[in-house]
Amino acid sequence: MKRISLYIYLSISLVLSTNCNVNLKAETEIYFRLNQVGFLTDENKTAIILSNTNLDGLKVEVKNIRTNQAAYSQVLKNNLGPYGNFKFTYSFDFTTVAQTGEFLLEAANRQSLPFAISNNVNKGIAELLLDFFKIQRCGYTNPELHKVCHIADATSIVDGKRTLQQSVDLTGGWHDAGDYVKFLNTTAYSTYILLFAYEFNPQKFGFDRDRNGSPDILEEAKIGLDWMIRAAYKSDKFITQVQDLRDHDVGWRLPEDDPLAFDRPGFVGIGKNLIGIYSATMAIASRIWRDKFQYNEFADKCLGLAEKYYSISNRVPDVDSSGTGMYLDNSFEGKMALGAVELYLTNKKPNYLNDAKLYADSAGSDFWWSWGNINSIAHYRLAMFDTKYKDFIENSLEHFSKNMQNNLFGLGTTLSWGTNHTLLGITFLNILWSRLSNDKSYNSLATVQKDFILGRNPWGISFIFKVGKNFTKNFHHQVSFIKGKLNGGFAAGPATKEFLKNYNITYENPDKYAKFQTNDMFYRDDRVDYITNEPTIAANATAIFVFGNLVNR
Repeated sequence: MKRISLYIYLSISLVLSTNCNVNLKAETEIYFRLNQVGFLTDENKTAIILSNTNLDGLKVEVKNIRTNQAAYSQVLKNNLGPYGNFKFTYSFDFTTVAQTGEFLLEAANRQSLPFAISNNVNKGIAELLLDFFKIQRCGYTNPELHKVCHIADATSIVDGKRTLQQSVDLTGGWHDAGDYVKFLNTTAYSTYILLFAYEFNPQKFGFDRDRNGSPDILEEAKIGLDWMIRAAYKSDKFITQVQDLRDHDVGWRLPEDDPLAFDRPGFVGIGKNLIGIYSATMAIASRIWRDKFQYNEFADKCLGLAEKYYSISNRVPDVDSSGTGMYLDNSFEGKMALGAVELYLTNKKPNYLNDAKLYADSAGSDFWWSWGNINSIAHYRLAMFDTKYKDFIENSLEHFSKNMQNNLFGLGTTLSWGTNHTLLGITFLNILWSRLSNDKSYNSLATVQKDFILGRNPWGISFIFKVGKNFTKNFHHQVSFIKGKLNGGFAAGPATKEFLKNYNITYENPDKYAKFQTNDMFYRDDRVDYITNEPTIAANATAIFVFGNLVNR
């Protein structure tokens, strides 16, 4: 029988198996859901099993493929109750398997897809996720899968209610997602995370595949930095966005064929939220380019911009509201704390450290993760000066730990737009926590979130293109649809049906995962689904940090 995804379809005669004490009818369905890539030797290893038949007494083995010997076996019991269309669910825990190699699950003479156990099991994922940024490149930045594009950005400037017929050089940078709009908020977030990842662990993020002496991750971050420098508009404003929502209305096309290429306005705005993430990014860039490359001129320019914009923060709105209403922050304190502490780490001026503590105290734990919820990075930075800031990170991890008890798949968060980004954010937090405390209490929480991304989910799908055997293919992404691939593409992930109702999406193809959908957890691998199936630079940046840190732990 053909193997499909991470589930096993079992067609078994009405006989009593010698390996178990359960009679399975013909047409019995059993679906194994687990991480398709595999597991580190010391991390929790679990699978979820869905069935329409009571499987109490069924023996499941973890088999070493090379030796064909069972490394572990367990008889299923303790049905966890119904899930969607399935009356019976089980959690299969094989954490005790610590030997390295290739394995599979076997039950009643049927086998799962193989998976690995190794401390290098996640090798190459971060590099693949970084390749997505090359596809997102805009302008004269040597993009991949498409040609040079949008060479006239920006063709006009929108300042409040005024449209100024003047052009400003805002070429370059990255397209934000499956469309061709560019945003300062997510560009700054993504650039910062790439830089933070390198500084957090230069050994793990120092890969240099083209062997030119510069780490790939810093070369990509430079694309974001160069565009952010261009986005510094006059002395007291940013260009916060290039292009408006008309981009979504002109049909699917490659960026070089964009009929709006010479009609792409730039929007003027400012807010403490933007100043915070902008200053943080420029300050960390200044340190890296000075220390790593001895490129003092560029380092001075970055630091000068960080200090200049930070200095006007008391004279601007708390939160920027320019542009088309996308990527608007709810608060500013966390990003201002991050900007202040990064400036202090760069120039050692004590007023910045004082500011950072005040903002960080006010921000508190945000109990979430996204491009707009990164208080914990500021708390991580400040914990080296005052250990009380560790508590803010642990508060969030405790919150997520309680949530995971409430659902079969152990998700630490409720489902919304960008669920997968938040799930990996939980793993991100645990990496920070582990560095600060050497405490492994939340490792199981972090592992389950990461495993969900790689196949331990209702649909048995890996949400990263070409990672695992069954992965997302039909991204809401124009280049991907036209070119037929999307290296490093990372889908946004499931939402609730109630949430999706607000968007009235008309799907293009029948749902091959229909039997696994529920009201609480819904995902479509369909190119028109811009809620659950669109990749973004922000989510990829977070994923790069997570998977890069999970190699050679």
